[in-house]
Amino acid sequence: IGDSISIGYTAATRKLLKGVANVHRIPTNGGPTTKGLASIEKWLGKSRWDVIHVNWGLHDLKYIKGKHQVPLPEYEKNLERLAVRLKKTGATVIWCSTTPVPEGCSPPRKDSDVLAYNAVAAKIAGRHAMQVNDLYTFAKPRLKKIQRAKNVHFTPQGSRVLAGQVASTIQAALKR
Repeated sequence: IGDSISIGYTAATRKLLKGVANVHRIPTNGGPTTKGLASIEKWLGKSRWDVIHVNWGLHDLKYIKGKHQVPLPEYEKNLERLAVRLKKTGATVIWCSTTPVPEGCSPPRKDSDVLAYNAVAAKIAGRHAMQVNDLYTFAKPRLKKIQRAKNVHFTPQGSRVLAGQVASTIQAALKR
């Protein structure tokens, strides 16, 4: 479950985990936590999940008319509710941190906000014993090679690089 960054790496993740796991994805962009709360029951359905790799943040922290789409205190409350629901599935839940944002992207976002939102998410992940895939730290030193200029999205090669990290994190969780 995730935003357009996860859309970018899903096909490559599925390919890397072929024969190891059946990789499913929600049929849309996961958007902000408000959309997650409105859609989580439909997205989870009646299926039994072994691992759920999840992220919200990139849409929550974007600026719309000078304000965050979802302010940090509301993000924290929303994410707490989502974590409680995800843990009820009995699956291993992996929180994936929001990836870095470059200067000059549109709609506007700040990398300092990514750090603040990721810190709140890490606190909630810890409270709920969720595993963490720190895609922010993984991507940061590689950004010039894998991310589009002035864009939160990654090049096709960049999405494949992210997929390698995501696949290895999921595979490790499956072994547990």
